[in-house]
Amino acid sequence: MTDPAKSQLLSVNRIAAPLRYATFRRIWLASLLSNLGILIQFVGAAWAMTEMTSSADKVALVLTALMLPVMLIAIPAGAIADMYDRRIVTLIALSIAFCGAIALTVLDWLGLTTPNLLLLLCFTVGSGMALMGPAWQSTVSEQVPAEALPAAVALNGISYNIARSFGPAIGGIVVATAGAVAAFALNALLYLPLMVSLFLWRRVADPSRLPREQLSRAIISGVRYITNSPPIKIVMTRAMVTGVIGGSISALMPLVARDLLHGNARTYGILLGAFGLGAVVGALYVGEVRQRMSGEAAVRACTLSLGSATVAVALSREPVLTAAALVLAGAVWTMTMTLFNIGVQLSAPRWVAGRSLAAYQAAFSGGIAIGGWGWGRLTDAAGVELALLVSGAMMLLAPLLGLWLRMPRINALGEDVELLADPEVRLPLTYRSGPLVVEIEYCVALENARAFHNLMQEVQLSRQRNGAYGWSIARDIANPELWTERYHCPTWLDYLRQRNRWTKAERALDREALAFHVGPEPVRIRRMLERPFGSVRWKEEVPDHAADELVAVDCKRGGRH
Repeated sequence: MTDPAKSQLLSVNRIAAPLRYATFRRIWLASLLSNLGILIQFVGAAWAMTEMTSSADKVALVLTALMLPVMLIAIPAGAIADMYDRRIVTLIALSIAFCGAIALTVLDWLGLTTPNLLLLLCFTVGSGMALMGPAWQSTVSEQVPAEALPAAVALNGISYNIARSFGPAIGGIVVATAGAVAAFALNALLYLPLMVSLFLWRRVADPSRLPREQLSRAIISGVRYITNSPPIKIVMTRAMVTGVIGGSISALMPLVARDLLHGNARTYGILLGAFGLGAVVGALYVGEVRQRMSGEAAVRACTLSLGSATVAVALSREPVLTAAALVLAGAVWTMTMTLFNIGVQLSAPRWVAGRSLAAYQAAFSGGIAIGGWGWGRLTDAAGVELALLVSGAMMLLAPLLGLWLRMPRINALGEDVELLADPEVRLPLTYRSGPLVVEIEYCVALENARAFHNLMQEVQLSRQRNGAYGWSIARDIANPELWTERYHCPTWLDYLRQRNRWTKAERALDREALAFHVGPEPVRIRRMLERPFGSVRWKEEVPDHAADELVAVDCKRGGRH
Protein backbone atom coordinates (compact mmCIF):
# COMPACT_ATOMS: atom_id res chain seq x y z
CA MET A 1 0.00 0.00 0.00
CA THR A 2 1.40 3.42 -0.95
CA ASP A 3 2.04 6.09 1.64
CA PRO A 4 -0.86 8.34 0.49
CA ALA A 5 -3.22 5.36 0.66
CA LYS A 6 -1.99 4.47 4.15
CA SER A 7 -2.39 8.08 5.25
CA GLN A 8 -5.95 8.19 3.91
CA LEU A 9 -6.82 4.89 5.65
CA LEU A 10 -5.41 6.12 8.97
CA SER A 11 -7.34 9.38 8.61
CA VAL A 12 -10.61 7.52 8.02
CA ASN A 13 -9.93 5.19 10.96
CA ARG A 14 -9.31 8.12 13.31
CA ILE A 15 -12.47 9.87 12.20
CA ALA A 16 -14.58 6.69 12.55
CA ALA A 17 -13.30 5.86 16.06
CA PRO A 18 -16.24 7.49 17.95
CA LEU A 19 -18.71 5.26 16.07
CA ARG A 20 -17.49 2.36 18.24
CA TYR A 21 -19.53 3.82 21.10
CA ALA A 22 -23.16 2.69 20.81
CA THR A 23 -24.80 5.81 22.23
CA PHE A 24 -22.87 8.15 19.97
CA ARG A 25 -23.40 5.90 16.95
CA ARG A 26 -27.18 5.71 17.46
CA ILE A 27 -27.61 9.44 18.00
CA TRP A 28 -25.22 10.28 15.16
CA LEU A 29 -27.19 8.20 12.65
CA ALA A 30 -30.44 9.78 13.79
CA SER A 31 -28.90 13.26 13.54
CA LEU A 32 -27.87 12.45 9.99
CA LEU A 33 -31.54 11.99 9.08
CA SER A 34 -32.47 15.16 10.96
CA ASN A 35 -29.82 17.15 9.10
CA LEU A 36 -31.09 15.69 5.85
CA GLY A 37 -34.56 17.00 6.65
CA ILE A 38 -33.27 20.47 7.53
CA LEU A 39 -31.49 20.78 4.19
CA ILE A 40 -34.55 19.52 2.31
CA GLN A 41 -36.69 22.14 4.05
CA PHE A 42 -34.15 24.89 3.28
CA VAL A 43 -34.29 24.00 -0.43
CA GLY A 44 -38.08 24.09 -0.31
CA ALA A 45 -38.24 27.40 1.53
CA ALA A 46 -35.61 29.13 -0.63
CA TRP A 47 -37.17 27.99 -3.86
CA ALA A 48 -40.70 28.79 -2.65
CA MET A 49 -39.50 32.31 -1.96
CA THR A 50 -38.03 32.66 -5.47
CA GLU A 51 -41.45 31.69 -6.86
CA MET A 52 -43.34 34.12 -4.63
CA THR A 53 -41.10 37.15 -5.21
CA SER A 54 -38.36 38.38 -7.51
CA SER A 55 -36.65 40.30 -4.69
CA ALA A 56 -33.13 39.05 -4.02
CA ASP A 57 -33.43 40.62 -0.57
CA LYS A 58 -36.34 38.31 0.33
CA VAL A 59 -34.57 35.25 -1.04
CA ALA A 60 -31.43 35.94 0.98
CA LEU A 61 -33.56 36.56 4.08
CA VAL A 62 -34.58 32.88 4.12
CA LEU A 63 -31.06 32.03 5.28
CA THR A 64 -31.12 34.98 7.67
CA ALA A 65 -34.41 33.79 9.21
CA LEU A 66 -32.92 30.37 9.89
CA MET A 67 -29.62 31.66 11.30
CA LEU A 68 -30.63 34.86 13.12
CA PRO A 69 -32.19 33.02 16.12
CA VAL A 70 -28.80 31.51 16.88
CA MET A 71 -27.34 34.98 17.30
CA LEU A 72 -30.31 36.21 19.37
CA ILE A 73 -30.81 33.35 21.83
CA ALA A 74 -27.55 31.42 21.76
CA ILE A 75 -26.22 32.78 25.07
CA PRO A 76 -29.44 32.06 27.04
CA ALA A 77 -29.56 28.68 25.28
CA GLY A 78 -26.01 27.95 26.38
CA ALA A 79 -26.82 28.91 29.97
CA ILE A 80 -29.88 26.63 29.91
CA ALA A 81 -27.71 23.81 28.54
CA ASP A 82 -25.27 24.22 31.45
CA MET A 83 -28.04 24.52 34.07
CA TYR A 84 -30.40 21.69 33.12
CA ASP A 85 -30.31 18.16 31.76
CA ARG A 86 -28.93 18.63 28.26
CA ARG A 87 -30.86 15.65 26.90
CA ILE A 88 -34.18 17.19 28.03
CA VAL A 89 -33.22 20.61 26.67
CA THR A 90 -32.39 19.03 23.30
CA LEU A 91 -35.72 17.19 23.20
CA ILE A 92 -37.67 20.39 23.96
CA ALA A 93 -35.74 22.28 21.29
CA LEU A 94 -36.42 19.57 18.72
CA SER A 95 -40.11 19.72 19.61
CA ILE A 96 -40.16 23.47 18.87
CA ALA A 97 -38.53 22.93 15.47
CA PHE A 98 -40.89 20.01 14.79
CA CYS A 99 -43.95 22.17 15.52
CA GLY A 100 -42.62 24.91 13.22
CA ALA A 101 -42.11 22.38 10.41
CA ILE A 102 -45.63 20.99 10.90
CA ALA A 103 -47.16 24.49 10.82
CA LEU A 104 -45.22 25.32 7.65
CA THR A 105 -46.45 22.10 6.02
CA VAL A 106 -50.09 22.67 6.90
CA LEU A 107 -50.18 26.34 5.88
CA ASP A 108 -48.41 25.69 2.60
CA TRP A 109 -50.76 22.76 1.86
CA LEU A 110 -53.72 25.11 2.43
CA GLY A 111 -52.14 27.72 0.14
CA LEU A 112 -51.86 30.32 2.91
CA THR A 113 -48.09 30.88 2.81
CA THR A 114 -46.85 34.41 2.13
CA PRO A 115 -43.24 35.65 2.01
CA ASN A 116 -43.44 37.14 5.50
CA LEU A 117 -45.19 34.08 6.94
CA LEU A 118 -42.57 31.83 5.36
CA LEU A 119 -39.82 33.87 7.00
CA LEU A 120 -41.62 33.77 10.35
CA LEU A 121 -41.96 29.99 10.33
CA CYS A 122 -38.35 29.58 9.20
CA PHE A 123 -37.45 31.77 12.17
CA THR A 124 -39.45 29.42 14.44
CA VAL A 125 -37.62 26.36 13.13
CA GLY A 126 -34.34 28.23 13.49
CA SER A 127 -35.22 29.13 17.09
CA GLY A 128 -35.67 25.47 17.95
CA MET A 129 -32.33 24.62 16.37
CA ALA A 130 -30.68 27.56 18.16
CA LEU A 131 -31.91 26.29 21.52
CA MET A 132 -30.77 22.80 20.62
CA GLY A 133 -27.26 23.69 19.42
CA PRO A 134 -25.35 24.30 22.69
CA ALA A 135 -27.03 21.42 24.54
CA TRP A 136 -26.52 19.07 21.60
CA GLN A 137 -22.88 19.91 21.01
CA SER A 138 -21.90 19.87 24.70
CA THR A 139 -23.32 16.35 25.12
CA VAL A 140 -20.79 14.96 22.65
CA SER A 141 -18.12 14.86 25.36
CA GLU A 142 -20.51 12.74 27.46
CA GLN A 143 -20.95 10.18 24.71
CA VAL A 144 -17.26 9.56 23.91
CA PRO A 145 -14.00 9.70 25.92
CA ALA A 146 -11.81 12.80 25.75
CA GLU A 147 -9.33 11.32 23.26
CA ALA A 148 -12.16 10.72 20.76
CA LEU A 149 -13.72 14.18 21.14
CA PRO A 150 -12.00 15.92 18.17
CA ALA A 151 -13.04 13.05 15.89
CA ALA A 152 -16.58 13.14 17.29
CA VAL A 153 -16.83 16.89 16.60
CA ALA A 154 -15.58 16.30 13.07
CA LEU A 155 -18.08 13.45 12.64
CA ASN A 156 -20.94 15.74 13.62
CA GLY A 157 -19.72 18.11 10.92
CA ILE A 158 -19.58 15.20 8.50
CA SER A 159 -23.16 14.28 9.43
CA TYR A 160 -24.38 17.72 8.45
CA ASN A 161 -22.33 17.79 5.30
CA ILE A 162 -23.33 14.29 4.16
CA ALA A 163 -26.86 15.62 4.44
CA ARG A 164 -25.75 18.73 2.55
CA SER A 165 -24.36 16.50 -0.21
CA PHE A 166 -27.55 14.52 -0.75
CA GLY A 167 -30.27 16.57 0.97
CA PRO A 168 -30.32 19.48 -1.47
CA ALA A 169 -30.38 17.16 -4.48
CA ILE A 170 -33.21 15.18 -2.88
CA GLY A 171 -34.89 18.44 -1.93
CA GLY A 172 -34.60 19.72 -5.49
CA ILE A 173 -36.22 16.53 -6.82
CA VAL A 174 -38.95 16.63 -4.16
CA VAL A 175 -39.75 20.30 -4.84
CA ALA A 176 -39.68 19.79 -8.60
CA THR A 177 -42.05 16.80 -8.45
CA ALA A 178 -44.31 17.43 -5.45
CA GLY A 179 -43.82 21.07 -4.47
CA ALA A 180 -42.37 22.79 -1.43
CA VAL A 181 -45.08 21.36 0.83
CA ALA A 182 -43.60 17.86 0.39
CA ALA A 183 -40.17 19.16 1.44
CA PHE A 184 -41.65 20.72 4.57
CA ALA A 185 -43.53 17.51 5.47
CA LEU A 186 -40.46 15.35 4.91
CA ASN A 187 -38.41 17.57 7.24
CA ALA A 188 -40.99 17.19 10.02
CA LEU A 189 -40.94 13.41 9.59
CA LEU A 190 -37.15 13.20 9.76
CA TYR A 191 -37.04 14.93 13.15
CA LEU A 192 -38.66 11.88 14.76
CA PRO A 193 -35.70 9.40 14.76
CA LEU A 194 -33.48 11.85 16.63
CA MET A 195 -36.22 12.60 19.15
CA VAL A 196 -36.68 8.86 19.78
CA SER A 197 -32.90 8.26 20.09
CA LEU A 198 -32.51 11.04 22.64
CA PHE A 199 -35.57 9.84 24.55
CA LEU A 200 -34.03 6.36 24.86
CA TRP A 201 -30.60 7.67 25.94
CA ARG A 202 -30.10 7.21 29.68
CA ARG A 203 -27.75 10.07 30.34
CA VAL A 204 -25.79 9.88 33.59
CA ALA A 205 -25.18 13.38 34.93
CA ASP A 206 -22.78 14.25 37.73
CA PRO A 207 -24.88 16.00 40.40
CA SER A 208 -23.48 19.27 41.68
CA ARG A 209 -23.14 19.75 45.41
CA LEU A 210 -23.88 23.46 44.91
CA PRO A 211 -27.30 24.91 44.01
CA ARG A 212 -28.09 25.56 40.36
CA GLU A 213 -27.37 29.07 39.11
CA GLN A 214 -30.25 31.34 38.20
CA LEU A 215 -30.60 31.95 34.46
CA SER A 216 -29.59 35.61 34.66
CA ARG A 217 -26.54 34.81 36.79
CA ALA A 218 -25.63 31.91 34.52
CA ILE A 219 -25.71 34.23 31.50
CA ILE A 220 -23.54 36.77 33.31
CA SER A 221 -21.10 34.01 34.32
CA GLY A 222 -20.85 32.84 30.72
CA VAL A 223 -20.30 36.32 29.34
CA ARG A 224 -17.69 37.01 32.03
CA TYR A 225 -15.82 33.81 31.23
CA ILE A 226 -15.78 34.53 27.49
CA THR A 227 -14.72 38.18 27.85
CA ASN A 228 -11.78 37.08 30.00
CA SER A 229 -10.74 34.24 27.71
CA PRO A 230 -8.57 35.66 24.87
CA PRO A 231 -8.51 32.40 22.82
CA ILE A 232 -12.30 32.15 22.70
CA LYS A 233 -12.68 35.84 21.83
CA ILE A 234 -10.25 35.46 18.93
CA VAL A 235 -12.06 32.38 17.60
CA MET A 236 -15.43 34.15 17.87
CA THR A 237 -14.19 37.23 16.03
CA ARG A 238 -12.60 35.22 13.22
CA ALA A 239 -15.70 33.03 12.91
CA MET A 240 -18.02 36.03 12.69
CA VAL A 241 -15.92 37.74 10.03
CA THR A 242 -15.77 34.51 8.04
CA GLY A 243 -19.54 34.11 8.37
CA VAL A 244 -20.27 37.66 7.20
CA ILE A 245 -18.01 37.45 4.16
CA GLY A 246 -18.28 33.77 3.24
CA GLY A 247 -22.04 33.46 3.79
CA SER A 248 -22.66 34.99 0.37
CA ILE A 249 -22.45 31.62 -1.39
CA SER A 250 -25.16 29.97 0.71
CA ALA A 251 -27.39 33.06 0.73
CA LEU A 252 -27.19 33.71 -3.02
CA MET A 253 -27.02 30.15 -4.34
CA PRO A 254 -30.70 30.09 -5.42
CA LEU A 255 -29.98 33.20 -7.50
CA VAL A 256 -26.80 31.63 -8.90
CA ALA A 257 -28.92 28.72 -10.11
CA ARG A 258 -31.70 30.92 -11.47
CA ASP A 259 -29.91 34.01 -12.82
CA LEU A 260 -26.34 32.95 -13.64
CA LEU A 261 -26.97 29.35 -14.77
CA HIS A 262 -30.64 29.81 -15.84
CA GLY A 263 -31.58 26.58 -14.03
CA ASN A 264 -34.47 25.35 -11.90
CA ALA A 265 -34.99 23.83 -8.44
CA ARG A 266 -33.11 20.70 -9.50
CA THR A 267 -30.11 22.80 -10.55
CA TYR A 268 -30.20 24.54 -7.20
CA GLY A 269 -30.27 21.19 -5.40
CA ILE A 270 -27.29 19.93 -7.40
CA LEU A 271 -25.28 23.05 -6.56
CA LEU A 272 -26.03 22.62 -2.87
CA GLY A 273 -25.10 18.96 -3.19
CA ALA A 274 -21.73 19.89 -4.70
CA PHE A 275 -21.07 22.26 -1.80
CA GLY A 276 -22.01 19.52 0.67
CA LEU A 277 -19.85 16.93 -1.09
CA GLY A 278 -16.86 19.20 -0.70
CA ALA A 279 -17.79 19.72 2.95
CA VAL A 280 -17.64 15.96 3.58
CA VAL A 281 -14.19 15.81 2.02
CA GLY A 282 -13.09 18.75 4.16
CA ALA A 283 -14.38 17.11 7.36
CA LEU A 284 -12.58 13.86 6.53
CA TYR A 285 -9.24 15.62 6.14
CA VAL A 286 -9.51 18.21 8.90
CA GLY A 287 -7.52 15.89 11.20
CA GLU A 288 -4.65 15.82 8.72
CA VAL A 289 -4.77 19.60 8.46
CA ARG A 290 -4.59 19.95 12.26
CA GLN A 291 -1.52 17.72 12.36
CA ARG A 292 0.37 19.31 9.49
CA MET A 293 -0.42 23.00 9.96
CA SER A 294 -0.85 25.49 12.77
CA GLY A 295 -4.31 26.89 13.39
CA GLU A 296 -3.45 30.24 11.82
CA ALA A 297 -1.85 28.69 8.74
CA ALA A 298 -4.83 26.36 8.24
CA VAL A 299 -7.41 29.16 8.55
CA ARG A 300 -5.36 31.38 6.24
CA ALA A 301 -5.14 28.68 3.56
CA CYS A 302 -8.86 27.93 3.84
CA THR A 303 -9.97 31.56 3.55
CA LEU A 304 -7.75 32.15 0.52
CA SER A 305 -9.20 29.04 -1.12
CA LEU A 306 -12.76 30.11 -0.27
CA GLY A 307 -12.18 33.55 -1.76
CA SER A 308 -10.87 32.03 -4.99
CA ALA A 309 -13.82 29.63 -5.20
CA THR A 310 -16.31 32.47 -4.66
CA VAL A 311 -14.78 34.46 -7.52
CA ALA A 312 -14.98 31.36 -9.74
CA VAL A 313 -18.69 30.92 -8.94
CA ALA A 314 -19.30 34.56 -9.83
CA LEU A 315 -17.59 34.31 -13.22
CA SER A 316 -18.73 30.84 -14.27
CA ARG A 317 -21.70 30.26 -16.56
CA GLU A 318 -21.18 26.51 -16.86
CA PRO A 319 -22.90 24.29 -14.25
CA VAL A 320 -19.96 21.85 -14.18
CA LEU A 321 -17.41 24.58 -13.45
CA THR A 322 -19.68 26.16 -10.84
CA ALA A 323 -20.18 22.80 -9.14
CA ALA A 324 -16.41 22.18 -9.09
CA ALA A 325 -15.82 25.57 -7.45
CA LEU A 326 -18.52 24.78 -4.90
CA VAL A 327 -16.85 21.48 -4.01
CA LEU A 328 -13.70 23.42 -3.12
CA ALA A 329 -15.72 26.05 -1.26
CA GLY A 330 -17.54 23.41 0.76
CA ALA A 331 -14.31 21.65 1.73
CA VAL A 332 -12.47 24.73 3.00
CA TRP A 333 -15.61 26.19 4.62
CA THR A 334 -16.08 23.04 6.71
CA MET A 335 -12.40 22.82 7.61
CA THR A 336 -12.46 26.39 8.88
CA MET A 337 -15.63 26.00 10.93
CA THR A 338 -14.48 22.66 12.38
CA LEU A 339 -11.17 24.19 13.46
CA PHE A 340 -13.08 27.00 15.19
CA ASN A 341 -15.48 24.54 16.86
CA ILE A 342 -12.74 22.20 18.11
CA GLY A 343 -10.79 25.15 19.46
CA VAL A 344 -13.75 26.28 21.57
CA GLN A 345 -14.66 22.79 22.79
CA LEU A 346 -11.11 21.99 23.90
CA SER A 347 -10.57 25.38 25.56
CA ALA A 348 -13.77 25.68 27.62
CA PRO A 349 -14.22 23.71 30.88
CA ARG A 350 -17.34 21.61 31.41
CA TRP A 351 -19.11 24.13 33.64
CA VAL A 352 -19.24 26.71 30.84
CA ALA A 353 -19.00 24.47 27.75
CA GLY A 354 -22.57 25.12 26.61
CA ARG A 355 -22.25 28.88 26.97
CA SER A 356 -18.91 28.99 25.19
CA LEU A 357 -20.24 26.96 22.27
CA ALA A 358 -23.34 29.15 22.23
CA ALA A 359 -21.23 32.29 21.99
CA TYR A 360 -19.27 30.78 19.13
CA GLN A 361 -22.48 29.76 17.36
CA ALA A 362 -23.94 33.22 17.93
CA ALA A 363 -20.88 34.86 16.40
CA PHE A 364 -20.76 32.52 13.42
CA SER A 365 -24.50 32.37 12.74
CA GLY A 366 -24.90 36.07 13.41
CA GLY A 367 -22.23 36.72 10.83
CA ILE A 368 -24.04 34.55 8.29
CA ALA A 369 -27.38 36.21 9.08
CA ILE A 370 -26.00 39.74 8.78
CA GLY A 371 -24.01 38.80 5.71
CA GLY A 372 -27.04 37.17 4.07
CA TRP A 373 -29.05 40.36 4.46
CA GLY A 374 -26.16 42.53 3.23
CA TRP A 375 -25.37 40.38 0.19
CA GLY A 376 -29.06 40.34 -0.71
CA ARG A 377 -29.23 44.12 -0.62
CA LEU A 378 -26.08 44.42 -2.72
CA THR A 379 -27.48 41.91 -5.22
CA ASP A 380 -30.67 43.95 -5.59
CA ALA A 381 -28.55 47.00 -6.33
CA ALA A 382 -25.74 45.55 -8.46
CA GLY A 383 -26.52 41.95 -9.40
CA VAL A 384 -25.41 38.48 -8.28
CA GLU A 385 -22.09 38.48 -10.11
CA LEU A 386 -20.80 41.71 -8.58
CA ALA A 387 -21.96 40.72 -5.10
CA LEU A 388 -20.05 37.44 -5.30
CA LEU A 389 -16.97 39.16 -6.71
CA VAL A 390 -16.96 41.62 -3.79
CA SER A 391 -17.38 38.73 -1.35
CA GLY A 392 -14.52 36.81 -2.94
CA ALA A 393 -12.21 39.83 -2.87
CA MET A 394 -12.96 40.49 0.79
CA MET A 395 -12.32 36.83 1.65
CA LEU A 396 -8.94 37.00 -0.08
CA LEU A 397 -8.07 39.89 2.24
CA ALA A 398 -9.41 38.17 5.39
CA PRO A 399 -6.07 36.49 6.32
CA LEU A 400 -4.77 39.97 7.20
CA LEU A 401 -6.81 39.64 10.41
CA GLY A 402 -4.20 37.14 11.55
CA LEU A 403 -1.75 40.02 11.98
CA TRP A 404 -3.83 41.28 14.92
CA LEU A 405 -5.96 38.27 15.91
CA ARG A 406 -3.73 35.26 15.47
CA MET A 407 -5.49 31.94 15.94
CA PRO A 408 -4.56 30.38 19.30
CA ARG A 409 -2.94 27.00 19.53
CA ILE A 410 -5.53 24.26 19.99
CA ASN A 411 -4.84 22.37 23.20
CA ALA A 412 -7.05 20.38 25.55
CA LEU A 413 -7.02 22.96 28.36
CA GLY A 414 -10.64 22.61 29.38
CA GLU A 415 -10.38 19.49 31.52
CA ASP A 416 -12.13 19.59 34.87
CA VAL A 417 -10.38 18.62 38.11
CA GLU A 418 -11.43 17.32 41.51
CA LEU A 419 -13.59 19.46 43.75
CA LEU A 420 -11.93 21.33 46.60
CA ALA A 421 -13.11 21.10 50.17
CA ASP A 422 -14.81 24.24 51.49
CA PRO A 423 -12.47 26.48 53.52
CA GLU A 424 -12.77 26.48 57.29
CA VAL A 425 -14.98 29.27 58.63
CA ARG A 426 -16.03 30.42 62.10
CA LEU A 427 -18.60 33.00 61.05
CA PRO A 428 -22.10 31.67 60.33
CA LEU A 429 -22.64 32.16 56.58
CA THR A 430 -25.44 31.50 54.12
CA TYR A 431 -25.01 31.08 50.37
CA ARG A 432 -26.24 34.68 49.94
CA SER A 433 -23.74 36.19 52.37
CA GLY A 434 -21.51 38.69 50.67
CA PRO A 435 -19.73 40.36 49.06
CA LEU A 436 -16.69 38.34 50.00
CA VAL A 437 -13.20 39.86 49.84
CA VAL A 438 -10.15 37.66 49.34
CA GLU A 439 -6.64 38.95 50.04
CA ILE A 440 -3.52 36.91 49.29
CA GLU A 441 -0.12 38.15 50.47
CA TYR A 442 3.02 37.06 48.62
CA CYS A 443 6.61 37.71 49.58
CA VAL A 444 8.56 37.97 46.33
CA ALA A 445 12.29 38.46 45.90
CA LEU A 446 13.18 41.84 44.36
CA GLU A 447 14.87 40.31 41.31
CA ASN A 448 11.65 38.40 40.50
CA ALA A 449 9.31 41.40 40.75
CA ARG A 450 8.82 41.96 37.01
CA ALA A 451 8.27 38.27 36.23
CA PHE A 452 5.79 37.96 39.11
CA HIS A 453 3.85 41.04 37.99
CA ASN A 454 3.61 39.72 34.42
CA LEU A 455 2.36 36.36 35.65
CA MET A 456 -0.29 38.02 37.81
CA GLN A 457 -1.85 39.56 34.69
CA GLU A 458 -2.67 36.01 33.60
CA VAL A 459 -3.86 35.17 37.11
CA GLN A 460 -6.20 38.17 36.88
CA LEU A 461 -7.92 36.74 33.79
CA SER A 462 -8.19 33.35 35.48
CA ARG A 463 -9.84 34.81 38.57
CA GLN A 464 -12.20 37.05 36.60
CA ARG A 465 -13.44 34.43 34.15
CA ASN A 466 -14.29 32.13 37.06
CA GLY A 467 -16.34 34.68 38.99
CA ALA A 468 -14.14 37.31 40.67
CA TYR A 469 -14.46 41.07 40.18
CA GLY A 470 -12.60 44.14 41.40
CA TRP A 471 -9.26 42.37 41.06
CA SER A 472 -6.10 44.30 41.94
CA ILE A 473 -2.46 43.69 42.75
CA ALA A 474 -0.60 46.09 45.08
CA ARG A 475 2.99 46.40 46.30
CA ASP A 476 3.92 47.60 49.77
CA ILE A 477 5.94 50.82 49.54
CA ALA A 478 7.61 50.16 52.92
CA ASN A 479 8.41 46.54 52.14
CA PRO A 480 8.89 46.12 48.34
CA GLU A 481 8.96 42.35 48.67
CA LEU A 482 5.37 42.27 49.95
CA TRP A 483 2.61 41.99 47.31
CA THR A 484 -1.13 41.79 47.99
CA GLU A 485 -3.59 40.31 45.52
CA ARG A 486 -7.19 41.33 46.23
CA TYR A 487 -10.49 40.44 44.57
CA HIS A 488 -14.20 40.21 45.35
CA CYS A 489 -16.90 37.59 44.88
CA PRO A 490 -20.58 38.66 44.99
CA THR A 491 -21.62 36.01 47.52
CA TRP A 492 -20.26 33.11 49.52
CA LEU A 493 -21.90 30.75 47.00
CA ASP A 494 -20.13 32.50 44.12
CA TYR A 495 -16.84 32.07 45.93
CA LEU A 496 -17.45 28.34 46.41
CA ARG A 497 -18.28 28.04 42.71
CA GLN A 498 -15.12 29.91 41.76
CA ARG A 499 -12.96 27.52 43.80
CA ASN A 500 -14.38 24.56 41.90
CA ARG A 501 -14.17 25.97 38.37
CA TRP A 502 -10.41 25.95 37.90
CA THR A 503 -9.07 23.81 35.12
CA LYS A 504 -5.76 21.99 35.35
CA ALA A 505 -4.09 24.80 33.40
CA GLU A 506 -5.47 27.39 35.82
CA ARG A 507 -4.36 25.35 38.82
CA ALA A 508 -0.89 25.15 37.31
CA LEU A 509 -0.92 28.94 36.86
CA ASP A 510 -1.90 29.39 40.50
CA ARG A 511 0.90 27.08 41.66
CA GLU A 512 3.34 29.04 39.50
CA ALA A 513 2.33 32.23 41.29
CA LEU A 514 2.72 30.56 44.69
CA ALA A 515 6.19 29.37 43.67
CA PHE A 516 7.41 33.00 43.64
CA HIS A 517 6.74 33.24 47.38
CA VAL A 518 9.85 33.19 49.58
CA GLY A 519 10.43 33.27 53.33
CA PRO A 520 9.77 31.03 56.34
CA GLU A 521 6.01 31.73 56.44
CA PRO A 522 3.56 30.38 53.85
CA VAL A 523 1.41 32.63 51.67
CA ARG A 524 -1.13 34.45 53.84
CA ILE A 525 -4.77 34.25 52.77
CA ARG A 526 -7.65 36.29 54.23
CA ARG A 527 -11.30 35.78 53.38
CA MET A 528 -13.50 38.57 54.73
CA LEU A 529 -17.18 39.48 54.64
CA GLU A 530 -17.29 43.05 53.30
CA ARG A 531 -20.71 44.04 54.73
CA PRO A 532 -21.14 41.85 57.83
CA PHE A 533 -24.28 43.56 59.17
CA GLY A 534 -26.41 40.41 59.28
CA SER A 535 -23.66 38.50 61.10
CA VAL A 536 -23.65 40.81 64.12
CA ARG A 537 -25.85 39.65 67.00
CA TRP A 538 -27.55 42.89 67.92
CA LYS A 539 -29.83 41.39 70.58
CA GLU A 540 -27.31 39.31 72.45
CA GLU A 541 -24.34 40.25 74.55
CA VAL A 542 -21.24 38.99 72.86
CA PRO A 543 -17.90 38.92 74.72
CA ASP A 544 -15.19 40.98 73.11
CA HIS A 545 -13.05 37.97 72.30
CA ALA A 546 -16.05 36.20 70.67
CA ALA A 547 -16.86 39.28 68.56
CA ASP A 548 -13.30 39.29 67.30
CA GLU A 549 -13.75 35.70 66.15
CA LEU A 550 -16.99 36.51 64.30
CA VAL A 551 -15.74 39.31 62.07
CA ALA A 552 -12.90 37.31 60.49
CA VAL A 553 -13.87 34.45 58.23
CA ASP A 554 -10.47 32.81 58.09
CA CYS A 555 -7.27 34.38 59.33
CA LYS A 556 -5.22 31.23 58.99
CA ARG A 557 -2.03 31.23 57.03
CA GLY A 558 -1.62 28.95 54.03
CA GLY A 559 -4.28 26.78 52.48
CA ARG A 560 -5.89 26.92 49.06
CA HIS A 561 -7.70 30.10 48.06
